[in-house]
Amino acid sequence: MFFDPETWVAVAFVILMVVFGYLGVFKSAMTALDHRAERIKAELDDAARLKQEAAKVLADYKARSATAEREAADIIANAKAEAERIAADAKAKMEDFVARRTKTAESKIALAEAQALADVRAAAAEAAVQAASTILSQSVKGQVADDLLAKGINEVRQKLN
Repeated sequence: MFFDPETWVAVAFVILMVVFGYLGVFKSAMTALDHRAERIKAELDDAARLKQEAAKVLADYKARSATAEREAADIIANAKAEAERIAADAKAKMEDFVARRTKTAESKIALAEAQALADVRAAAAEAAVQAASTILSQSVKGQVADDLLAKGINEVRQKLN
């Protein structure tokens, strides 16, 4: 049994453990493991804190995004309403402009008709005066003819104009 290699390995292992115990290797290993556990716990706590902060920031950005979308929708709705109002105003102004231009054109046409009628009456009066003058000058002679002619011409002019 003393010649078996497993026995000597077991004896060497027991001696090594006693030496480690005497030198305090176990305490050092335990302290190192405790420090590592504390460092890992601190890192986990820090990671949890960062996760909570990230969740808060995400919620804040989502709220801002929703607010921005609502504002954008409001702006678009206001712009559409403003565009419709401007289009309606432009249509009303155009209709008013067309109505005024139509009235102006109608009044110019009426004025031109009245002027043409007056011109025709004046031409007719002038022709009647000429015809009357020619007829009277050929049929009536002397001072009486001249008086009648002047009186007739004045009456015709007054009535036709």
